[in-house]
Amino acid sequence: MKLASLKQGGRDGTLVVVSRDLTRCQAVGEIATTLQQALDNWDALRPGLEAVYHALNHGASRHAQAFDPRQCHSPLPRAYQWVDGSAYINHIELVRKARDAEMPPELYVDPLMYQGGSDSFAGPCDPVLAGDEAWGIDFEAEVAVVTGDVPMGATPELCARRIRLLMLVNDVSLRQLIPGELAKGFGFLQSKPASAFSPVAVTADELGAAWRDSKLHLPLQVELNGKPFGKPDAGIDMIFDFSRLVAHAAKTRDLEAGSIIGSGTVSNKQGGLFGSSVANGGVGYACIAELRMYETIEEGKPRTPFMRFGDRVRIEMLDGSGASVFGAIDQLVERYVPAA
Repeated sequence: MKLASLKQGGRDGTLVVVSRDLTRCQAVGEIATTLQQALDNWDALRPGLEAVYHALNHGASRHAQAFDPRQCHSPLPRAYQWVDGSAYINHIELVRKARDAEMPPELYVDPLMYQGGSDSFAGPCDPVLAGDEAWGIDFEAEVAVVTGDVPMGATPELCARRIRLLMLVNDVSLRQLIPGELAKGFGFLQSKPASAFSPVAVTADELGAAWRDSKLHLPLQVELNGKPFGKPDAGIDMIFDFSRLVAHAAKTRDLEAGSIIGSGTVSNKQGGLFGSSVANGGVGYACIAELRMYETIEEGKPRTPFMRFGDRVRIEMLDGSGASVFGAIDQLVERYVPAA
């Protein structure tokens, strides 16, 4: 089943069920008006939502309309919880190696995780807004899950059963603001502006064999200004699966329905700078910072710039037949102009 939130009906949007091929949708106000409402009552409401999904896919819906990702909020326009892990150890190893720092051994057994701002997300086709190019504007292409209620101290096995939906995410980072924030000892805030999620959120059963062991085994396609930038497989080199990430977040607190848990930047181990780019036959990168890390390690300094105003990033995942699973995050970088 595929669900989305259209930009109508208030801050939390209007919940729609979307056809498998992402061409049609139907509002389901008689079942739930928002995705959060559906998540709060998932077991009771899911059968009705699935009936609408079946009708859409078989041309039997009497109230279908064309689906336009440009009219979408992120599936949850705001959320009670958004935490992002760092499950791909290759990404962390590169960061450390680029600045000649030791890799703490605990990072191989205990995931990194930060709590992000969740009061306002960007829509999948909304611009990435920044006040200054000097902030070091970067994208981070990731996978995320949305949970039902998860009790404090839940086991990974229970957490796996409480995963309701999957999405893609662009976890935007302002790289030049990060060092100063981390130096204060508390973590990210200003360096992590609004994240954007894919147009649709998808139930795990929709993914078939690609969803196994609480990992999504499909390549994540990233384009920068219309050119292939990365296609790392989200199921490879993920040392902490989503059940582990959710359990980590729930160790000392309950997680409420609608909590979002991110994977961190998808990253596959590769053979160095000159064999890692898509152009050279590698799988490329899911953020600019990772390419710059390879450049620093092998050439002594980075040479690829971060994004500038007018640049465009596109993040998408295709199934085995080449069909888009979640729709595309497609964002233009624009200068933020405060309202008068």
